[in-house]
Amino acid sequence: MKVFTSSKIQRKQDSFKVSFPVVIGIIALVLWLGLRLVLWADVGISKITIEQTLTAFAFGTWFDVWALAYLSSPLLLAVALFPDKWRASRPVHIARWGFTWLVTAALLFGVVAEYIFWQEFTTRFNFIAVDYLIYTNEVIGNIRESYPVPLILSIIAATACLLVWALSRRIEFDNQPHSFRHRALLLGSALILPMLSMVVANVDQMQKTTNAYANELSGNGLFSLAAAMRRNELDYDQFYKTIPQRQADETLEKLDVARLPLSEALIKAEVVDKHEPEEIGRFSRRPKNIILITVESLSAEYLGSYGGQERLTPNLDRIAAQGLKFEHLFATGTRTVRGLDALSLGIPPIPGQAIIHRPDNEHLATVGEFLEAQGFATYFIYGGYGYFDNMNSYFKANDYNVIDRTDFDKSEIASENVWGVADESLFNHTLKVLDQEQAQPQAQQKPFFVQLMTTSNHRPFSYPESRIDLPQGHRPGAVKYTDYAIGKFIEDAKSKPWFKDTLFVIVADHCASVAGKTQLPVAKYHIPLIFYAPDMLKPGTYNRMASQIDIPPTLLDLLGASGDNHFFGQSLFESEKEPARAFISNYQELGYYKSDQLIVLSPKKKIQAFKVDPVTLESEPTAVNPVLLQEAIAYYQTASRSFKQGALKEYADSNAYRTKQYLSANTLKSRS
Repeated sequence: MKVFTSSKIQRKQDSFKVSFPVVIGIIALVLWLGLRLVLWADVGISKITIEQTLTAFAFGTWFDVWALAYLSSPLLLAVALFPDKWRASRPVHIARWGFTWLVTAALLFGVVAEYIFWQEFTTRFNFIAVDYLIYTNEVIGNIRESYPVPLILSIIAATACLLVWALSRRIEFDNQPHSFRHRALLLGSALILPMLSMVVANVDQMQKTTNAYANELSGNGLFSLAAAMRRNELDYDQFYKTIPQRQADETLEKLDVARLPLSEALIKAEVVDKHEPEEIGRFSRRPKNIILITVESLSAEYLGSYGGQERLTPNLDRIAAQGLKFEHLFATGTRTVRGLDALSLGIPPIPGQAIIHRPDNEHLATVGEFLEAQGFATYFIYGGYGYFDNMNSYFKANDYNVIDRTDFDKSEIASENVWGVADESLFNHTLKVLDQEQAQPQAQQKPFFVQLMTTSNHRPFSYPESRIDLPQGHRPGAVKYTDYAIGKFIEDAKSKPWFKDTLFVIVADHCASVAGKTQLPVAKYHIPLIFYAPDMLKPGTYNRMASQIDIPPTLLDLLGASGDNHFFGQSLFESEKEPARAFISNYQELGYYKSDQLIVLSPKKKIQAFKVDPVTLESEPTAVNPVLLQEAIAYYQTASRSFKQGALKEYADSNAYRTKQYLSANTLKSRS
């Protein structure tokens, strides 16, 4: 019997070596598997079945392998082109170890970044991550203020060192000269692997179950990020179910969408004088001014008046009790830009990027564009830097006076973080702007429309000390601070001469989280809407379901202003007897919620339907209602085509000058 000495065993172990590219591949696959396990544990086993878990991990391995095909391409290319005479040199040997550590650290960094992104959005990297690569100042600043970045980076660096050291005896670097055939093989692999990956794997393969958590777990962050970069804009006609446009126009007409049919929009653009209706909803008289407060990430569930149990919003609850509370309003999307699209344009969310991000988005049929033409002072006031998400450019190009963080004096700022000034500073500056506006001679004073965008209810959740009784750094404290700031703003505004003539509209841009078992969990789009004008509006509730896109036409109607027939939304007080509906989306999936059914339009012309419980808002698959499907297609197809064809412009034909002059001459008649 052969006996091995310890030295022989050691030599046998030392002879077991693996080439450098293979080691890097193994490290990547193990790290990605570990991340998926952590994210699965974060979701919780109660929200995903064993079968869905196995599917997620199986397809996760599939995506990991093809993501690795992309990542290996530059390495294979470098090896193929590297000169033989340098291959065995000492500097190159040292550089190889440094590169091994760098790649390992980068993979670890990617895993940590994905985990942090998951904590915020419960998805793999997507469109939002693409935006974050563009707006690096805010994103990096947010991370620095929210997490111990030096400590995290130090741990990553140290862990990478330990991994490389532990594997150092197993890594084999190729020092032999490469033949032409070998180089051709490496070069061919570097070119073919990414191309093959694009052919056989795509992110649509993530949608293998009815559980959104499982579908997200099955993805690979780098693979999803690359797909999001390619799909930044999705052409509706190419990817989604369509119907003849005349049929879509007829469907929208039956639904009382007053827009000019798209088939006629570029030929004929008529100006219709705004007749003063006898009824103005539930108001005793018309407001002269409107202040629209768009609150960052304010889910309805946070407010006590909407069933919240944490007692975070005493001021908003009081305001809701004294105003008109809308019980069933739904956000159109999952990000601020989607909310701003809906609140300025009154349009269903179109697939791909929000309109705010897109080129050719100037002089659209926005609230600001119409009201400025009719004698209003129109403002968009933001506590952050307005270049973020293209807000400054969009609102300036649509006739809003834009004020952002750069316009605040340091003495006005109670505190600030990377996203913006504290909400109380935003509101105080707004009062200052309106005081200046109203200080002009009586003949020069204009009614005003102001849209505010808050920032405090956003990670890192920081705000001035001694305002509330909750610690900083967590969502509940940020919600309670925002509530404090809004309450203070309303109280301060009561001393102003314009207060009794002003309608305050408080609405969220979107919910704090959209994670759920389905791709479009209806409950995660439920947001608060409160109208507050104690001198002209009695307290009450509005129980009909509504969408964010219904707010713009409602505001124009209340002011007696022209232009509401350009919106896709319904004026809420004129439509109280009409069947209610809402629009919800997540960039790719487009949802139409009506009559307790949710129609979901997806790329590859895919259609799904879900039965929605009217109380819990939980949903389960059901048969597609053909009438609702046609309505959903009519809305989304027409909205997307309207922007693409220029029919969302304020005046889409050669009558633009005459129309503009008409509106400017016909300022509002009834203000008292």
